[in-house]
Amino acid sequence: MIALNLADGINIIRSHLKTAPNAPGVYRMLNQHGDVLYVGKAKNIQKRVTSYTQVNRLNNRLQRMVSATKSMVFITTRTEAEALLLEASLIKRFKPHYNVLLKDDKSFPYILLRTDHKWAQITKHRGARKHKGYYYGPFANAGAVNRTLNTLQKVFQLRSCTDNTLETRHRACLLYQIKRCSAPCVDKVDDTEYGDMVEETRLFLEGKTSDIQKKFAASMQTASDEMEYEAAAVYRDRLNALTQIQSHQTIVNAMVDEADVIAAAKVGGQVGIQVFFFRAGQNWGHRAYFPRHDKSEDTASVLSAFITQFYDNKPAPRSILLSHKLDDQTLLAAALTERMERKVDVTVPVRGKKADTVKEAIRNAKEAIERKLAESANQTKLLEGIAEAFALDAPPDRIEIYDNSHIQGTNAVGGMVVAGPDGFIKNSYRKFNIKSETLVPGDDFGMMREVLQRRFSRLLKEDSDRERGMWPDLLLIDGGKGQLSAVWETLDELGVGDVSVVAISKGPDRNAGREQFHIRGRSTFTMPHNDPILYYLQRLRDEAHRFAIGTHRARRKADVKKSPLDGVPGIGPKRKRALLHHFGSAKAVIGADVRDIESVDGISKAIAQQIYDHFHE
Repeated sequence: MIALNLADGINIIRSHLKTAPNAPGVYRMLNQHGDVLYVGKAKNIQKRVTSYTQVNRLNNRLQRMVSATKSMVFITTRTEAEALLLEASLIKRFKPHYNVLLKDDKSFPYILLRTDHKWAQITKHRGARKHKGYYYGPFANAGAVNRTLNTLQKVFQLRSCTDNTLETRHRACLLYQIKRCSAPCVDKVDDTEYGDMVEETRLFLEGKTSDIQKKFAASMQTASDEMEYEAAAVYRDRLNALTQIQSHQTIVNAMVDEADVIAAAKVGGQVGIQVFFFRAGQNWGHRAYFPRHDKSEDTASVLSAFITQFYDNKPAPRSILLSHKLDDQTLLAAALTERMERKVDVTVPVRGKKADTVKEAIRNAKEAIERKLAESANQTKLLEGIAEAFALDAPPDRIEIYDNSHIQGTNAVGGMVVAGPDGFIKNSYRKFNIKSETLVPGDDFGMMREVLQRRFSRLLKEDSDRERGMWPDLLLIDGGKGQLSAVWETLDELGVGDVSVVAISKGPDRNAGREQFHIRGRSTFTMPHNDPILYYLQRLRDEAHRFAIGTHRARRKADVKKSPLDGVPGIGPKRKRALLHHFGSAKAVIGADVRDIESVDGISKAIAQQIYDHFHE
């Protein structure tokens, strides 16, 4: 059967060779559902695709891929470098099964020094660069940014508050009292002095710390000579704070001024990658990655695929230092240079301080993958224990945990979290805003029915043959027999009878450690209070509880922010702002007469009457 499928796949690929272009570009292999199996780039698409028809040159993995291929799509590009960048973008979009895939691709935090306001603001920033100013980063994590910002406030005392807060303050805030802000909001500092602090901050973040230190030391000495001891103490404290920052951000050799060091190590068939960030001669942290790949992939090919995906949505530094020589290293440098519109060097240092830095990154990569494998082994044991405890046929690959949250029926939401062999799968979490208008407020059973009905109706529609890995092996429900019955009623109505369901309730006195487990057709049971499986199940339940409560609070907070003016026809943000500035509150608008409303800038007589009628039908 496998040979027959392989023959079919080769024939399908041959049929597409007739339309395959003799040009650089990207090709996609699709299965019978239209899902992307593989994304590849080529200098010549037709020649590259032809290689898939030569059976003797295909390893087992490629044979499986060709066997599943039912269609192909081609996209041409101007250059091979463009094809490389497009390939990375499509891999991240479609997440093909047969590609190396960067799974954790969160954006990095930056420090933003805004210059689009009279009083420049310093703050943490993620996402699109919408504000005019200077962006410094990336930092490896939010903690590194927060520590740096905290100390920068001590040293340079720039404002961190929003523009709205700045413009509405009438007296200095607590940050001024504890010497973390110079309080430009209430004129505690003049334009010139504040401008100097902004320039000093910029110079420091660009690595010119010695100039700042010399300036502070000279100012401290001058103040001391003139017996202005309070001013001298201020400069002394600033110098101490600068030293504190430098102790957290180790100054490295000037040869590594702006660079990312990317090192890979392979342990037990799994490649781990460590990325170190150096900017302005400072180490701004490092982060570990564990890309998904087939065990037959060599370390260099995994590293190459990782780099193209890593920089798909991030600016590349001027220098990238690697642990392994790549086959497409020159092409990669050309592609990143084209994207950044400035030269980007991609090199493998062999001696000197750069090579020492790469060796340190390799050591960190190896330690990270060893920790990851140890955690995976422990996770495997836990899943095997769950299979034994709940009489499952095999350890579950996908566990879905459900919980609901509301306050007396208001802002009701359901939450679903997902766990598997690699821990929590956060990009698979889902929230369900309860929509039914027939539910009695606080009906937990009804809420659970709605959540499961929506979840499995969609599954039956999108993955009816269960080939896409979207179906759970186990449902864990936060609740007792009532919730269990509600879930099974829903699943039976949908014709889903082969999914294992377990409800977990707090047990007597709602004490952790005395949880009771409910399974259809089986008596309620408990586990020993010191059983690692019980601890793991508690973690799963608590994560679902945390997610559901967080979603509920976010929805409740959004409702609290709503104004009665939001529902008035013809009132947009601009008129709403004008009304609130004029009257001070929505309540005052509701109590005003037509003539008072009409006196507001931008409100015509007709609009004023419309507002009045809305609240006085």
